[in-house]
Amino acid sequence: MGNMSDLGDFLRNCRAGRTPEEVGLDTDPNGTPRRVQGLRREEVAQLAGVSVDYYTRLEQGRHSTPSESVVEALARALRLDDAARAHLIDLARPVRRQTGAQPRSQRVRPAVQQMLASLVDHPALLLGRRTDVLASNPLATALFTNWRKLPAAERNYTRWVLLDPLARERFPDWAQVAADAVGTLRLEAGRRPADPALNALVGELTIRSPEFRAAWDGHRVHARTHGTKRMTHPEVGPITLQFEALTLAGDDDQTLFVYNAAPGSASGDNLRLLALSLGVADAAAEAPGPEADPAAPKGTRRSASDRRSH
Repeated sequence: MGNMSDLGDFLRNCRAGRTPEEVGLDTDPNGTPRRVQGLRREEVAQLAGVSVDYYTRLEQGRHSTPSESVVEALARALRLDDAARAHLIDLARPVRRQTGAQPRSQRVRPAVQQMLASLVDHPALLLGRRTDVLASNPLATALFTNWRKLPAAERNYTRWVLLDPLARERFPDWAQVAADAVGTLRLEAGRRPADPALNALVGELTIRSPEFRAAWDGHRVHARTHGTKRMTHPEVGPITLQFEALTLAGDDDQTLFVYNAAPGSASGDNLRLLALSLGVADAAAEAPGPEADPAAPKGTRRSASDRRSH
């Protein structure tokens, strides 16, 4: 992934996704049909206050990194949201090639493990760089998948969503969930274009998933902040959850996702039933990293005596 070519592709996709009306331009008063989808290059250049030739070279990847003021002008001209603006800034930065030692593997602090274990009524999932799954409490494991049973290289949320048939069963609106996951990975790629593990993941998904290829080529980005997840569990049925994404202080490349069902709702009842079936009050949070205990809790009912024996 080269930042200059990615920058040009991103600008073209943003331009194609905007209409003259959306950016405050009048349509052709003579009613002449437009020959391009979205905005013309000269329209974006006009709105951003740069020459058409300069903007054309940016789209074609023939220009060195644009200045901060030009990047901000392009973000305003294309009406980019916060996530897309941040991605544009990342793409406009020079790529810093990694030299020397590779980044250390991410580890979950013991206090964070304890916090996940204490969230017995709330599914909680900790994601790291590249959407790698670093930890999951038992309720989240039951809802998503048993990460610790997967090989270490496959413990990645985006990879699971795109390649595991179980994910299609878990999410009724799988297509949107998959598109959001790819958009999150796109955001990550803009921040870390020289990450070899990220590039390897993108390469694998490009080869194995046509849905990934289509979404990746669309250059849409998605920031995980909060939202709704609709899921279906084979034991308890449908569950609709609200989630909040919390960046950990001191570990800004680790994000904690905490899920909650509305009190008094059918989803809340189903979530409590699932928690009771797992005996999660007696369970500890699971760290799916290489150092974790390979034993995994089962998603079946266990008696109190069985739970005490573990």
